[in-house]
Amino acid sequence: MATIGFIGIGNMGGPMVCNLVRAGHAVKAFDLSADALNFAVQAGAQAAGTAAQAATAVEFVVTMLPVGANVREVYLQGGVLAAASPSTVVVDSSTIDVETSQAVHRAAADAGLAMLDAPVSGGTMGAEAGTLTFMCGGGDATFKAARTILADMGKNIVHCGGPGMGQATKICNNMVVGVAMLALSEAFVMGERLGLDRQTLFDVLSTSTADSWALRNMCPASGPVPTAPSARDYQPGFAAALMLKDLRLAQSAAQMAGTSTPLGATAAATFALHVGNGNGALDTSSIIKLIQGKG
Repeated sequence: MATIGFIGIGNMGGPMVCNLVRAGHAVKAFDLSADALNFAVQAGAQAAGTAAQAATAVEFVVTMLPVGANVREVYLQGGVLAAASPSTVVVDSSTIDVETSQAVHRAAADAGLAMLDAPVSGGTMGAEAGTLTFMCGGGDATFKAARTILADMGKNIVHCGGPGMGQATKICNNMVVGVAMLALSEAFVMGERLGLDRQTLFDVLSTSTADSWALRNMCPASGPVPTAPSARDYQPGFAAALMLKDLRLAQSAAQMAGTSTPLGATAAATFALHVGNGNGALDTSSIIKLIQGKG
């Protein structure tokens, strides 16, 4: 079993810490929120006073932070890279911009540390169940070393390429989900207004060329999927505000790559309107409310 410093005990980080402790790892946790840190302690983790303390005398450091600015602060100003020993493997599971991820990779390399960017897919339910997908960017040896602990938090551990390529994969993935959820919402609203039963539409879509993971797990119309967020008043899940964040990251990455993403741009603008209407805390699938004119 490993000693792990875990920084960022939020909606995703909290369950991930629980799974690491459950697997027998010794976890030192840090978060700016006293309540979040107490959650980790109640789960069996040891509390660290600072991010740097969480990174001291551990084999792995895992971060799960909201935005790129937080990642830069923790690694570049918060003393994590300076506190970690040369044998420590650093894993950033935050979803951030590719540019920041690669900058932190360079800083870690300059400090003599091996680093992996490993954002996740699966939402809070996946974090709780330990079935997350980790999309990893970094060296082969680093990936192999980190996989030993990632497997205790996730089901699918994928090496996507070099530094920043985990982030690139995650951004592409979530852009597809955002576009798909918008298309599904339009289809269900149009079908219902044409007089089509939503269960009938779901049965056909889910067994035809329109089938998708998003449809079967996050159907935006309530009824056809009893376990979907739409069946519980759109409680996340994966919040619409987080989807907007990722769609904006995708637009930034598209500019960086010099490529056109017209559907991604449309989804970003639509989710911005939805979140601006006060729905950011609802699940991503709540975008159907905007299409219905209820948003």
